[in-house]
Amino acid sequence: MVLRIEDTDVDRSEARFEDQLIDDLKWLGLDWDEGPDVGGSFGPYRQSDRLPIYREHAERLLSEHKAYLCFCTEAELQQERERATAERRQPIYSGKCRAVDPAEAQQRRDSGEACAFRLRIPEHPIRFHDIVHGPVEFSNEVVSDPIILRSSGMPVYNYVVVIDDALMKITHVIRGDDHLSNTPKQVALYEALGWPVPEFAHLSTILGADRERLSKRHGATSIANFRDMGVLPEALVNYLALLGWAPPGGTREIFSIQELVKEFSLERVTPSPAVFDMEKLYWLNRHYIKQSSTQRIEHLALNFFRALGLLSSAHTQGLEAWFSKVMALVLPSVDRLEQLPEKAAVIFNHDAKAALTASDNAEVLGLPNTDAVLTRFTVKILEDESAREGKLTAECFKKIVNEVKAETGAKGKELFHPIRIVITGSHSGPEFDKLIPILEEGSHLALPRHVLSVHQRVEAFAKARGK
Repeated sequence: MVLRIEDTDVDRSEARFEDQLIDDLKWLGLDWDEGPDVGGSFGPYRQSDRLPIYREHAERLLSEHKAYLCFCTEAELQQERERATAERRQPIYSGKCRAVDPAEAQQRRDSGEACAFRLRIPEHPIRFHDIVHGPVEFSNEVVSDPIILRSSGMPVYNYVVVIDDALMKITHVIRGDDHLSNTPKQVALYEALGWPVPEFAHLSTILGADRERLSKRHGATSIANFRDMGVLPEALVNYLALLGWAPPGGTREIFSIQELVKEFSLERVTPSPAVFDMEKLYWLNRHYIKQSSTQRIEHLALNFFRALGLLSSAHTQGLEAWFSKVMALVLPSVDRLEQLPEKAAVIFNHDAKAALTASDNAEVLGLPNTDAVLTRFTVKILEDESAREGKLTAECFKKIVNEVKAETGAKGKELFHPIRIVITGSHSGPEFDKLIPILEEGSHLALPRHVLSVHQRVEAFAKARGK
């Protein structure tokens, strides 16, 4: 596998893009045998470092009359395109510079007249075999004579990739089917240069849920986007492999990279467009989160909490043990790691006034027994010595709740939902026996955003109620 940086489009090529590309591939767990960062026998691996090679082969094509000099200006070419469109013809180059005598063309070039190099497309259909699409044929009339070297001296994409693929001994060219129309130009170049044509495989276009071509309006469309969302690399690789491909049998969906290497074949790639299903990706991500080690997920999760100012970069042993409990509480309910801080908001955020006015809580707060439950629970927590010290245990909390149950006659939702609103701000949420120790321990940690103990939460709620 070769990593080649195709950077002849100067306006769109920056070092930061190359760095991001390499980082993304490495994050995915992909590697390569040759490339700009590892070297190899067929370098250099940046096209911008190979310009003399491209000029040499362009001159060869010119000397063999397989290419010719084109002196048409951009304004003239634009007029041709507009005229063809108006006459409902294909807006392709007329080929008028084909007729210029080569000796005259060379004189004009030597005198300094700007000119581009164009390939002479042969007077016969261009045929090639595609592993995905089967036999493909293009009429030479629709291909036109493509520019291979601009008047600025910069080569074009369809030319340089042929030179590179041939000299680097590339056997398989695998790319999106939006490049299918480029292939006849490239096949013509291989034939003009007398080089064997590689195998082509054009993969199906990826569509959004609306069956339109995947774009930024559908959400994340770069590797970095998914990484920032907290999608694990193995989940993304697994999902991407299933877009337009299915293993023998077609029922299995979980694959490691090693298993994909063993199972994958281009012959099982379908030419039909594939729909990118975010929910399917999230389902796979949940699987890989569960399969990962606790230490790895906690390490990755820390960055999401730090980014929101919930945790500092200082990481003490006490904080580590506490954060492990937080993860155990919220991790089962997420399908990507960016959701963790939101799920943990019950720990870091407490707004008694908002809880009292939330429409979701109105029904519970209006129940006949709610006032009595809130009053007795508040009194017992505020009077409890362990709660005042932030050392309330899950067992002690359960004992207090049972006492409130006995004194008020409330049970089930009528008992637990009002208490949950006091502590979490919502009538639904995590189990108390797991949440209470987290709140109590967290209240003693030096965190950027202080975690309120159960006592502090009850006190704030009583104040907001005016009682």
